[in-house]
Amino acid sequence: MKVLLAVSGGIDSMYMLHRAPELFPGASFAVAHCNFRLRGEESDADEAFVVRECGRSGIPCFVQRFDTLGHASEKGISVEMAARELRYGWFEKLRVETGADKIATAHNACDNAETLILNLLRGTGTKGMRGIPAASGNIVRPLLGTERDEILQWMQEKGLGWREDSTNAESDFKRNKIRNLVFPLFADINPSFIRTLEEDMERIRQTDDIADEYYRSAASQIVSGGDGAVEIKVMGLLALKHWRYVLWRIIEGCSFSAPTFGKLCILLEKYRTQKPGTVTLSGKKFESPSHIIEARRRILLVKKRES
Repeated sequence: MKVLLAVSGGIDSMYMLHRAPELFPGASFAVAHCNFRLRGEESDADEAFVVRECGRSGIPCFVQRFDTLGHASEKGISVEMAARELRYGWFEKLRVETGADKIATAHNACDNAETLILNLLRGTGTKGMRGIPAASGNIVRPLLGTERDEILQWMQEKGLGWREDSTNAESDFKRNKIRNLVFPLFADINPSFIRTLEEDMERIRQTDDIADEYYRSAASQIVSGGDGAVEIKVMGLLALKHWRYVLWRIIEGCSFSAPTFGKLCILLEKYRTQKPGTVTLSGKKFESPSHIIEARRRILLVKKRES
């Protein structure tokens, strides 16, 4: 097996680099380093450090420089999202070119906990509470069970170096605020809170798998259509005990806001509980940036907005 290691030069990815033979016994390795050119000389110094360390270890190192700000402006997305798109797009291309089987990233247990809190704060269903998956497609994350303190201790004991991203100490970004301001408070309450959250996420993953089976079975009976538009049988939907959950799952990728979804549920609840003929569905519309739901006599028609 050949593994492409995503190495930024930070402590987590350098830990993964040095422990790669243990994490992937018998595998061969290559390193991929992204220079997003967002921190000037500091970014270039990160690149030089990774190249030098790979040279010492005899591991092939591939470097890609990106115009991250230009990509963000062109796409109308955040710099963080632009870096993510560029990073994973290049990783997959490089994986194919080098014949690697997997791409390994250095997300650890603390990253996983931060992601959970971020998802909860912006509003999420059970999918967002599952945490970062240990594997997804060609991506593997071998450090998800390892906490940042463990990584630091091991690197210090071995006398190994890494690069510090100066922006990590700033609390301008949401993730940094959670890491620098919120997590110390959590640690005062429960020093083992990272492990506790991981155990909670595992239980949520199991519960979500059960819920997913329920959803798929229910949706197969009431949903028809394809990518362009789907029809939901209203009476079949409302006959379900957990019809709100099933409806939310059907439209969760359609960008409907929580208030809009709430208004739709209020209408359906009135239609379900009041005398026949007193509440009508026909003519009601619910809109999101990408989709429209048209309520008709017996169906909800979910369709993409015309471009």
